Amino acid sequence: MAEAEAAPDEAPKKKSKLPLLIGIVLMLVLGGGGFYATFSGMILGGGEEVAEDHAPEDAAAVPDIAFVPIDPLIVSLGTSGRARHLRFSSQLEVSKAHQEEVTMLMPRILDVLNGYLRAVEVAELEDPSALIRLRAQMLRRVQIVSGEGRVRDLLVTEFVLN
Repeated sequence: MAEAEAAPDEAPKKKSKLPLLIGIVLMLVLGGGGFYATFSGMILGGGEEVAEDHAPEDAAAVPDIAFVPIDPLIVSLGTSGRARHLRFSSQLEVSKAHQEEVTMLMPRILDVLNGYLRAVEVAELEDPSALIRLRAQMLRRVQIVSGEGRVRDLLVTEFVLN
């Protein structure tokens, strides 16, 4: 029993935290060094980069595209007493071969854009990331109206909510 009473007086030895601290410091230093070496191109860099001149050599290097302007739209939003409006203007990127056809279809394009923008909720228009979704939706609708392969892109030039 004498041994049992002597045991509580002795404090157990605490483990040193030095190996854990050294491991964390080494992990941070090696991780930072690896990131720097990869980011600067010292490893996995693929050799020297060659500076390329992006200026077109001749007129054939420029894509065969044209831009068809869409008349500005002013859309009244919401049914609340506070009047809100959206001013929207854009251009369509088309191939030069289809420029006249798309210009002839402009009343249909304006109609589909006007109808879509009136249906969108005001809260969605106020979201800063909404323009990407709206642009994709409008482009798809314009492509359906104009026919496949005619309209390549929709470039939003003005999108003002007031």
